[in-house]
Amino acid sequence: MSFVLSASKLMKASQVRELCQQMKNNPTLLLLVEAEAKEKLSLKKEKAAS
Repeated sequence: MSFVLSASKLMKASQVRELCQQMKNNPTLLLLVEAEAKEKLSLKKEKAAS
């Protein structure tokens, strides 16, 4: 499985590693974060189309 992690704020490398480890160990959390990101993206697209 391949995915891209994008941060909206500057993070220390240790924070990024910790977040990646949490995502790797808990696929449900990954799905939740992905669903939230897709929802935000679709809302932005709808707003831009208006």
